[in-house]
Formats: sequence, structure tokens, C-alpha cells
Amino acid sequence: MNLVQALVLGIVQGATEFIPISSSAHLVLVPWLLDWPEPGLAFSTIVHWGTLVAVLAVFWRDLIALARAWARSLVERNLDQAQARLAWLIIVGTLPAALIGFLWQDFFESLFSSPGRVAALLLVTGTILAISEWLGKRQRSMGDLNWLDSVLIGLAQGLAIAPGISRSGATMATGLLRGVKRETAARYSFLLATPIILGAGLLPLTELFRAEAVGVQLPPLVVGFLAAAISGYLCIRFLLAYLQRGRLYVFAIYCWLAGIVSLTIFLMRG
Repeated sequence: MNLVQALVLGIVQGATEFIPISSSAHLVLVPWLLDWPEPGLAFSTIVHWGTLVAVLAVFWRDLIALARAWARSLVERNLDQAQARLAWLIIVGTLPAALIGFLWQDFFESLFSSPGRVAALLLVTGTILAISEWLGKRQRSMGDLNWLDSVLIGLAQGLAIAPGISRSGATMATGLLRGVKRETAARYSFLLATPIILGAGLLPLTELFRAEAVGVQLPPLVVGFLAAAISGYLCIRFLLAYLQRGRLYVFAIYCWLAGIVSLTIFLMRG
């Protein structure tokens, strides 16, 4: 992988991790459409850590407050404080994705080698976004979230391990279907992403630094990491502002168009 490819794919990862159009789908389809080499585990891991940096850069105050409130709830053994309750909701919401990923890891990994399936799942993402926007009541705020919301949104995050199903799209859509406001659903989705991105990247990262070829790969890895971090930061800021008034239909239409075009090319190539 050269530096230009690393830059493009890093920007793609950072943007599509948070905009609900599936980063995993784009990391499969973009190299496939452009006839580039597959990014590989090392690059995919590094750019995901770039998006983690983006989340930390935007929400570091929230995350520190949540960590303190969570620790205090352990000592005092109560969930009266809103921040402590939210911290526990995030922990509970993380468990389904961790369990699903552990049990069906091989199945989900097999999907990454099938551009046709990835394109088809993009159509599913578009449909999920459109239905949630159409049916969502958008009346509840962060303080109204409950344990059932946490479990259902967590299950959506777990199913989004499949490339083509947007993680942010699935979690935000589930929030909307539960009557949560758009901006609240997005904020909770981003906070929920922090532990899952961290956990998913720890083992591959240790394997990466044990590899003898890491020095050769270092320049594109650094470029990809920085591109993902910067584009991710900008896209989080954009989406939080956009969802104050904007709707998810535009992202649904994009997913449908990208899925149809990619699926058509896949069938033409045979």
C-alpha cells in the first residue's frame, strides 16, 4: 500500500465510521472498486484506533465525568447520579457486541471477502435508516434512556460487526425507533463506540507490533492513522450539528445508491 492509498482509505475510515454509511463496507468496496490491494489487518486496526482518538478528542470531558461517576457508584453502591447511570448503560450496551463478536467471529470475518454481500448489506443499512427516520418519535433525551434501550442498541451494535451494516447507523436507528431524539441517539452511539473500538483493537495491535514487517509498513500506517483521526473528528462535529435539524434520509439514499452501484459492478465482473 502506498501513501496516497493510505491517505484515501484513512479519510474514508474516519468519515464513514461516524457518518452512518458503514466504514467496514467502504474499506472493502473502495479498494475492490479501484483495484487496490486489500488494506490488511494491520492497516484496518490502526485506522480504527485513529477513529478512537477522534472520539476521545470530542468527548474526553464526558468520558472523564462518566468514569468518575461510575467509580463513585461502585463505592456508594447507588445509581442516583445521572452520569453514573449513563456509564452503566454504556457498559451494558457494550456486552452484546462483545458476545456476538466472540461467538460468530469467523462468520463475520468471512463476509469481508465478499464484495457482493457487503454491497447488499449496504442496502439493508439504507432501509434501516429510512424506517427509523420515518417511524421514530424523537421525544426522549439522554436522561430518559433505560436498560432495555441499552440492550437493544447494544444488540444493534453487535449485528453491525457485519461489513455493510453501519455501526453508527444501526445504533442511531435503534435509538430513534425507541423514541430518542436524533442528537441524543448520535451522542450515545459515539460514547458506546469507545469501549468497543478500544477492545476490538487491543489484540490486533499487539500482534501488529510483534510482526517483523511493521517497520516497512510504518509510513502508510502513520498516514492512515492521522487521516482517520482528523476526518473522524471533523465528521463527529459535523454530524452532531447536522442532526439538530437534518434527517437520516440523505444517508439512506447514499447507502442505496452505493449498494446498487457496487452490486451492479460485482455482477458485471462475474
